[in-house]
Amino acid sequence: MDEDARQQALLTAVTTEHFVLQTSRSATIAESVGRATIFMSMLSAGLIGLGFVSSSGHLLRPYLGAVLPTLVITGLLTYARLVESMVENEVDLQRIQRIRAWYHHRFAGDLDFFVDALAQGGGKRAEWAAVGSQPGRVQMLLTTAALVGAVNALLIGLGATLLSGVFGAAPGLAIAVGVVVALAAFAVQIVHINRASISLGR
Repeated sequence: MDEDARQQALLTAVTTEHFVLQTSRSATIAESVGRATIFMSMLSAGLIGLGFVSSSGHLLRPYLGAVLPTLVITGLLTYARLVESMVENEVDLQRIQRIRAWYHHRFAGDLDFFVDALAQGGGKRAEWAAVGSQPGRVQMLLTTAALVGAVNALLIGLGATLLSGVFGAAPGLAIAVGVVVALAAFAVQIVHINRASISLGR
């Protein structure tokens, strides 16, 4: 194979890989939105059901005892998959940026096409530049995983409050316990997101 044929074959392979990675990103984002939507729909249904049974004291506790653990488990499973999807999306985006950097070196010449792929020398900063963000852990709070994690923390805190009340704690103390547990649960999930993210560096 001569040099021209080799370069043409390489270009074909790279553009095909670019298309595959972009398709993978789209599928990952669609899956994340779908999972989050299903979880939020379950949460909404649970709140609607709570409205129906709230006036009946003998039904309220059994209802919460059945629905709350279901929502927490579903939320944690949804959160875990969303973190995986986030990492998959980051991997795809990093690979796309490498391809775009190759496009720039190979074809752009003096033009500024694909120059964002070389931001700060490429690598993780180029990945952030591709989505118009600045590197930082605060950005992890804006992910779908963090959103579901926040809801999970509220549900876990609610469960802690209810359990404290069952064991005879005063209302003020039960609420305080729930707030502390909710904050701790949210913090644990955010730390997990930050550690899982490959775009922050570890």
